[in-house]
Amino acid sequence: MPNIAITGASGTVGREAIDAFPDDDHELTLFSHSETEDLEADPLEITDREAFIEALEGQDVLIHLAANPSPRAEWDEVQGPNVDGVYNAFEAAAENDLERVVFASSNHAVNMKNTVSGIRPESTVGSPDIVRPDDPADPDTYYGVTKVFGEAMGSYYAKRHGFEVVSLRIGWLLTRDELRQECQERDGSGERYARAMWLSPDDCRRVLNAAATATLDGSPLIAHGISNNSKRFLSLSETMLSLGYRPQDDAEEALNDDSNGRDGLELA
Repeated sequence: MPNIAITGASGTVGREAIDAFPDDDHELTLFSHSETEDLEADPLEITDREAFIEALEGQDVLIHLAANPSPRAEWDEVQGPNVDGVYNAFEAAAENDLERVVFASSNHAVNMKNTVSGIRPESTVGSPDIVRPDDPADPDTYYGVTKVFGEAMGSYYAKRHGFEVVSLRIGWLLTRDELRQECQERDGSGERYARAMWLSPDDCRRVLNAAATATLDGSPLIAHGISNNSKRFLSLSETMLSLGYRPQDDAEEALNDDSNGRDGLELA
């Protein structure tokens, strides 16, 4: 039974990560920066390298989600958690001989050319260019810059230390109701972004499970983590082939679906 450590477990993506792994197949160890009454997680300050190294003792896989998640954050706000914290994560993985690190990258690592005037990070031009995982990085914010840094750090550690690294460019995790609300409240470019980047809760769990457990043909690997959206411009073909990810949801269908229920989870 693999031991999987999850940082940022109390966050939005973190909570889906917890549900992505059946209890009888995996042993989860949860870490969070903030205490929450409804979640049993160990406190961890990811900028404390020694604490991070100690926390990963006995683990096999790290899913590193902890970060400042704001695309509008200034550099001083992201430097600590998203740069120093990322270095500490990979160094702790190396010190503990982990088998794999899943690094939570972002669509913001490659969005600049498709944003409106290059200044609106959550917007999409009318005819966006297709982006593939091996295309050059094109960050749209300081937040995106830190995600490019994390991908580069993952590449370095995978090649230098030999463990597997999956950098997962996560889209916009929203429930169906949240997606509808965002599309109603945003202008055209903002709505296009939401439709392209939507990641449903069920698909979030599918792609996180695949990133942590799939047999890899090569490492490091960059993969796109969005739903099977008709209006997407992040290519999913490579992720489906390399991870066996099978997204089931589409923003267009979700926006036209009156049902409020959640689909049953079928792990890819």
